[in-house]
Amino acid sequence: MKSRGMFIFGLLGCLMAGTTTAVHKAPAAVKPPQTIVYPSVASQVSFKSVTELQVTQPSQKIMYGDNPLQFGWLWPGDHASNKPLIVLVHGGCWLNAFGVDHSFPMATALSQAGHPVWSLEYRRTGDEGGGWPGSFDDIKSALKNLDALNQHGINTESIILLGHSAGGHLALLAASELTEIKFKQVIGLAAITDISRYALGENSCQTATPKFMNGLPHEQSADYHQANLIYRQLPASVTLLHGDADRIVPIIQTKLPAVNVEIIPAAGHFDWVHPGSPAFQKLLTVLDL
Repeated sequence: MKSRGMFIFGLLGCLMAGTTTAVHKAPAAVKPPQTIVYPSVASQVSFKSVTELQVTQPSQKIMYGDNPLQFGWLWPGDHASNKPLIVLVHGGCWLNAFGVDHSFPMATALSQAGHPVWSLEYRRTGDEGGGWPGSFDDIKSALKNLDALNQHGINTESIILLGHSAGGHLALLAASELTEIKFKQVIGLAAITDISRYALGENSCQTATPKFMNGLPHEQSADYHQANLIYRQLPASVTLLHGDADRIVPIIQTKLPAVNVEIIPAAGHFDWVHPGSPAFQKLLTVLDL
């Protein structure tokens, strides 16, 4: 099973070869006011299928810091629906080979469901200042600068913090630390929670973890302790959504105390970012709670 997982994720890495942090432009947009209808797909979608989906163009690029990678794309959603702002943290093994652009289908669908969406880019492994703790510092900086959205007509009083995979790890860490922000919900999608355990695995994402942390757990024990959610007190609003067919982030990563956990049968790792998947429909249901 491990060799099969390594092959699948390695193949995805090959498909993404050549992707760099230089890509900051939004994909070609569908002309408004056309609404994109994402057809239903079977579970266990590929990363490539997500990158091939149509998207709508964000309305604004809003900086939260001075570094060119410290920004977020904003979709305004439907003001009349009064749905909470979603702050979205993308995944990708903390690597700069995987940028914010692959979150665009998800952000499109969430905005079409009525939510304003601010999808964050941040410095990652391979970027100057990225890795631990720089990537985490960026997410915290963005959340401390939510007032920047007010001038664009976004209500920041009600916030859902949503992160996928490595982005789920960073989002949950931020929720544990920024206690002054009262999140309506904090949702980890296939989130990495026990980073020390994860760093000892053998798939391509697991072997990228020591690069993010500048060493293995026994080499950087203090940093791993800080970055490990099992040692953090999380707010009661945290929900973990995970597929039992995820070959990239093992289901054991849902073993956190005092959080809500929902396991989705047959769902794979990238189902959460594909708006046509059953897992994504489950996410929409959770967001409406």
